[in-house]
Amino acid sequence: MYAILFDIDGTLVSTGGAGQLAFAETFAAEFGVDELSGKVPFAGRSDRAIASDLMRLHGVDPHDENWRRFRAGYLERLPSALQRKSGRVLPGVVALLEELAAAGHPLVGLLTGNIREGADHKLQHYGLAEHFSFGGFGDASPDRNGIAAAALAEAQRVANAEWQESRGLEVCELSGAMVIGDTVHDVTCARSIGAFAVAVPTGGATREELAAAKPDLLLNDLSDARPLLAEIERALRDPK
Repeated sequence: MYAILFDIDGTLVSTGGAGQLAFAETFAAEFGVDELSGKVPFAGRSDRAIASDLMRLHGVDPHDENWRRFRAGYLERLPSALQRKSGRVLPGVVALLEELAAAGHPLVGLLTGNIREGADHKLQHYGLAEHFSFGGFGDASPDRNGIAAAALAEAQRVANAEWQESRGLEVCELSGAMVIGDTVHDVTCARSIGAFAVAVPTGGATREELAAAKPDLLLNDLSDARPLLAEIERALRDPK
């Protein structure tokens, strides 16, 4: 079995800035911050890291209670923000997910800085939630590499469960893993878990910036996923 781990924002969907709107409204309502500083980057980072940096910058103590306060407020406001912003599913995404589902053998999961319930809100809003049953999320770790490790561990857990159910074997060694994302951070975290890195300049970085990070595969978008699918087939035939 082979694990394919998708980033969400800028890779699967463009929310039109709904997440940043929900951040801003939460900081205003919960912490009295009328306008967020533009010095804190959002792309390719975990929600917890972004929130903690914004708290420090705006004089809010980033302790656990304030994180829980932010998290609850953000999740309350995100669905409305998604409704108010003009977003879309990015090119090729639906067809690729349907092809992977039809193939049956790849494990399709998430590797995202979104907190788990925030990821679910976004995927439900755009009709993609049914394609993902596991992943690594930005709830607990501010570190993208830590999220990648959690996603890979979840993929292994799911593989073992499916293997045990279908064949009575307790362990299924993965043939490999692939990370698909739109930022340099996605390439870096793919490297941290030994995964094949696929980059698409559909969100947080230019093609030139992604090329400099040396992904294994650089596509314009996911409209023509044949090179990606060919790598999956190669890995299944010749596992490392």
